[in-house]
Amino acid sequence: MKNESEKIIEVLISFALPDELIQHLGAVSKRVNISVIPARSASEISDEIWYRTEVLITEKIIPSPEKAPNIRWIQFNYAGIDFALDEPIVQKKEILLTTLSGAAAPQVAEFVLMAMLALCHKMPALVHNQRFHEWPPDRFARLVPRELRGSTIGLIGYGSIGREIARITQPLGVKILALKRNVMKPEDQGYVQEGIGDPKGDLFTRLYPVQAICSMVKECDFIVNTLPKTRDTQHIIAEEEFASMKPTAYLVDVSRGGIIKLSALKSALQEKKIAGAFIDVFEQEPLSKDSPIWDTPNLIISPHIAGISLKYNERAVKLFQENLRRYIEDSSLLNLFNWIEGY
Repeated sequence: MKNESEKIIEVLISFALPDELIQHLGAVSKRVNISVIPARSASEISDEIWYRTEVLITEKIIPSPEKAPNIRWIQFNYAGIDFALDEPIVQKKEILLTTLSGAAAPQVAEFVLMAMLALCHKMPALVHNQRFHEWPPDRFARLVPRELRGSTIGLIGYGSIGREIARITQPLGVKILALKRNVMKPEDQGYVQEGIGDPKGDLFTRLYPVQAICSMVKECDFIVNTLPKTRDTQHIIAEEEFASMKPTAYLVDVSRGGIIKLSALKSALQEKKIAGAFIDVFEQEPLSKDSPIWDTPNLIISPHIAGISLKYNERAVKLFQENLRRYIEDSSLLNLFNWIEGY
């Protein structure tokens, strides 16, 4: 009978990956046997495969505990896994849950930079003018931009995305204020790509606790929400927070739908309590065609695409490789889901 050091580890990937990347995973150890079965539901994967699976790498395909009694670790292909937390197999405390946190930071940070520049350089007005073939005679007054250089950026959430935003905006001489759950631990505790982010917590001017969110946002020219979605962050940005912002401030949201209260955002824009917003995530997705938020003034909407990149799978597999190596060596995994913190 084989001992644990010789036992084959059955890995199931429930979405498509290029062969080259699958080979990278397989190269981690001869003990790994990888099955790749792209599926739209758990029922499309045979009972035999589910029964033998020990490690599941998945997007949203999640089996019942009865179908997959031998699963010991689920690696998700997303940073946020709030959608999966009610699944019975996920709630089994003996099963390890890991996320993709940190892997998508480069592309999301670039998206945020684009969003801030689009807002402060009046991109919606420019697109409108082009659509209607207008060369506005008052362009030197109406289209005066707010420069990102030398501004104050407030990061609501200082995880991997917030840290990468802080890093890539440094050449513009910005001042970074950041809000974090535990201000006593400024270091990055999650997965960190080489040369990315702010691992030691050196790039912010001041770190604020969550309870001081209003104190932070009143100082900011740009406010970026990157918080995870938990019970504690639901509608954490609402009427009081918008009332604390500068009327010249811009808001960017690339986190999860429901952290910003949309009705409060709509009112803040209509009443000119803030200058504009760029929102990528919503409580209900896709956003319904008859949603009143579509026609809100000074708002740019994108369809939850901030994390999309041609390098997404490549970056994800690098994290999978490291975690698979750690799993085989019985070491602590990166990005372990914390049930107490909710992410």
